[in-house]
Amino acid sequence: MIYNRRVKILVARSKEEIESACEKLSASAILGCDTETSSLSARTGRLLSAQFSDGDFNVLVPISEGVALGKFTEILENPQIIKIFHNAKFDLEFLRENGYQAQNIFDTMIAEKILTRGANQSASLAETLYRYFAVDLEKSHRAKFNKSWDGVWTDELVHYALSDVVYLPKLMREQIAWLERLGLQNEFAVQLKRVSQ
Repeated sequence: MIYNRRVKILVARSKEEIESACEKLSASAILGCDTETSSLSARTGRLLSAQFSDGDFNVLVPISEGVALGKFTEILENPQIIKIFHNAKFDLEFLRENGYQAQNIFDTMIAEKILTRGANQSASLAETLYRYFAVDLEKSHRAKFNKSWDGVWTDELVHYALSDVVYLPKLMREQIAWLERLGLQNEFAVQLKRVSQ
């Protein structure tokens, strides 16, 4: 287990750690979700990890170390829990290619594209989090996830991977409020349905 003072972090390597984390996170109505992968192609690349966060408790499952998702499969499939992704299409393709299904998806990238249409603004997660929360995401570590990476998760890589997912629950709440204010919920629902199928 890795913890720091501000954010609770668990690298779940054992069945017991995964079950304990799932018990805690399955009580949440919404969870931020993300994956790290070895490439952009789900057919030729490898799924290296899956990350989950309720905004306070953050878990990384190091698939590259031979760890299976275990009970996290039930969380992904649970229709009562909203799974929040940024660019869900990408993550869902990797999850499906590895035999995992996810239900009840919210895509913060689609929401941001709808909200910023015509404003000439990027919908990348880094730009989006900076606009909403003045958060600077460090993305240089992404380059380490290549064919020559040894698959071992250092504290530095764990913090990098979880930095994306920890803000997703808060971001979703902000975006839903704006979608409602601007009357864009139906358009979002239509576009999200295309990704979720």
